[in-house]
Amino acid sequence: MRKQLTDLRKEYLFSSLDENSVEKYPLDQFSKWFDEAVHAEIDEPNAMVLSTADEAGTVSARVVLLKGIEKQGFLFFTNYDSRKGRQLVANPRAALTFHWYPIERQIRVEGTVSRISRRESEAYFNSRPADSRLSATISPQSCVIPDRAFLVSMREGLMLDLDGASPRCPDNWGGYLLKPTLVEFWQGRAHRLHDRIQYRLSGRKWVMERLAP
Repeated sequence: MRKQLTDLRKEYLFSSLDENSVEKYPLDQFSKWFDEAVHAEIDEPNAMVLSTADEAGTVSARVVLLKGIEKQGFLFFTNYDSRKGRQLVANPRAALTFHWYPIERQIRVEGTVSRISRRESEAYFNSRPADSRLSATISPQSCVIPDRAFLVSMREGLMLDLDGASPRCPDNWGGYLLKPTLVEFWQGRAHRLHDRIQYRLSGRKWVMERLAP
């Protein structure tokens, strides 16, 4: 018999989090936790939910991959004409959510988003596997298409046109940098008394605060 949703629960006993054990700056703490997630062999620890909103406040979310932890923020890549790309033009603020279930941790990030330089986008695009570059070039991301055969045909057509050459980075594809204004680290604890440490940017200073679970 299917278990009732109200009966699904788990005690969190893996670790703890307190103000004396965290780094002074949120990106340093993120890097520390990310390294621990990699060491724990979590599947795709760089997978994150990216939430964006349009000018009317309509929110959409999807999983994308973190591709860099920069000094100023979090780096990801996508098609500029995709739904998220259009929303970021209308409202250049976004949120990221990482959930690492095996080590009972979650990280929430809020901040402002801007495009990185064309040179940086091209450098990353050219480092990707050939198949990924082909697919990124032909995909009208987020647009309605007739069927899968349409994509396959577009891809095969591009391969014929290139005749063995490498595709160039499309003008409508590139990277974004999310500069955080708020980062929250959540560690599951027993009895639902979870640890939540928040870093909030106040002017140029990061303020660390404990939140109730």
